[in-house]
Amino acid sequence: MQLKDKVALVTGSSRGIGAAIAKRFAAAGAKVVLHGRDEQALVAVQRSIEEAGGRAVHARADVTKLAELEAMRLQAEEAFGPVEVLVANAGGNTVKPHLALEDIPEDGFRASLDGNLVATFLTLKCFVPGMKARKAGSIVTLSSAASRRPTVFSPLAYAAAKAGIELLTQHAALQLGPFNVRVNCIAPETILTEKSDAQIPAAQKAQLIENHPIRRLGTPEDVADAALYLASESAGWVSGVVLDVAGGSVLAR
Repeated sequence: MQLKDKVALVTGSSRGIGAAIAKRFAAAGAKVVLHGRDEQALVAVQRSIEEAGGRAVHARADVTKLAELEAMRLQAEEAFGPVEVLVANAGGNTVKPHLALEDIPEDGFRASLDGNLVATFLTLKCFVPGMKARKAGSIVTLSSAASRRPTVFSPLAYAAAKAGIELLTQHAALQLGPFNVRVNCIAPETILTEKSDAQIPAAQKAQLIENHPIRRLGTPEDVADAALYLASESAGWVSGVVLDVAGGSVLAR
């Protein structure tokens, strides 16, 4: 029970990686605040946690709008108390992949920055003051292996936004360390969520597997286990790191 009675909020937790992190935290004893835009999906994740004996509530907010994040923070505090563990997971690729730089639309590039980098910044901006005042907290951000391994197939706008999240994480770790607040980042590679599993053809999956020294693709649970480690006191002297959950592929350039 590494997170027993801790209040944890996970953005983008209605499905995929975020849902897996929320369930793993609940199993570790945390009181979990779920976040997303799909009410039905949020209810399903909350029910799953509660049926397993955990505690959860859910909230909706646009993570690119500070006022909505503040309203969600107040909702979380009313339900369970101050947030002690924060996972800034919400994000995604909003631009068609494999486009040449000059073919990426301006609005698409800006949307990628807003939905990933700006959203992460605003999420931290919302919750950091309380953590500093209490002199306690653990924050986990989500990047991607694409941020440090550019290829001709990389989604450029998404990769640039995720690279920004990594630097933002390290700056936050430097600033917040004296307040006993740790900030770390996870950079997953190909993760087989329900969505990606359905979208990637079998032949492409086989090729992707060959690109990983550990010959399989990742699961949301792989990322959830890493998040639990970084969020818990097991990582009490770990801050400012970018943890590759990538089957060794970041080394296999």
